[in-house]
Amino acid sequence: MGLRDRARGRGPAPRLPRRWLDEARFEVLPLDAVLDETAHLPENTTVTVTASPTRGLDATVQLCEKLAAQRLRVVPHLAARQVRDATHLRDVLDRLAAVETDEVFVIAGDASTAAGPFGDGLSLLRAIEESGRRPRRIGVPCYPEGHPTVPDDALWEALRAKQPHADYAVSQLCFAPGVVCRFLRAARQRGVTLPVLVGVAGVVSPAALLRVGSRIGVGDSLSFLRANRSTVAGLVSRHDPGRFLAGLADRAADGECAPAGLHFYTFNRVSATTAWLTAVRGSHTE
Repeated sequence: MGLRDRARGRGPAPRLPRRWLDEARFEVLPLDAVLDETAHLPENTTVTVTASPTRGLDATVQLCEKLAAQRLRVVPHLAARQVRDATHLRDVLDRLAAVETDEVFVIAGDASTAAGPFGDGLSLLRAIEESGRRPRRIGVPCYPEGHPTVPDDALWEALRAKQPHADYAVSQLCFAPGVVCRFLRAARQRGVTLPVLVGVAGVVSPAALLRVGSRIGVGDSLSFLRANRSTVAGLVSRHDPGRFLAGLADRAADGECAPAGLHFYTFNRVSATTAWLTAVRGSHTE
């Protein structure tokens, strides 16, 4: 079955582990307009909601409450630098518990200054445990392609320090399966045993990236996108989720690495990404 129109990706349908497809997660930005897209998702689909430095943590929690009303499994990003104090943290966790949210994703956040005592993800992880309100599952980020402002050694140190407080990790957006597998092998060699969900670009155009980014505010990344439109357009236009995932699946089948699953960065283009994924499910899956 060919999936060559832009809305579904341009390569042939890849052969992927069924578990990857059935358990795929979809990340969205905290904008209410996305509710029209998520309304058509099957019940209990996992949707993660990012933290916006311009809109604040409340926007993330509010959207999670609305997504939960759509009978979806929601996973809010809790940005440490947006949490004002221990009371604010307890209030947020209580609101999430009220809509039966049992999982969070903890990050430092992109805010240049912290609103309270939590300057990094590790400090917030510890505070969550001390609050007595720890959700059943907690995720943390990892960076196969590095971080623009944090040295690699510091990234590894931080990931190892977070490991006792977390249940899994999600990678940054990646376009090269070889890079992902090298990272996964390096993680095991460095004593990181957390399952890693691989961050994959959904079906989204460069124009949509820029348009949504200008509304949500993504700091230096948005500045780069604006200044390098032709570069970004070329990168995204060449990205075929099928080709990327087929390469990743081949490496996994050969024992080169063992991804725990897929995390789609949709940039709120949920329908296009899920249509592509549905077509793949309907073709030659395991």
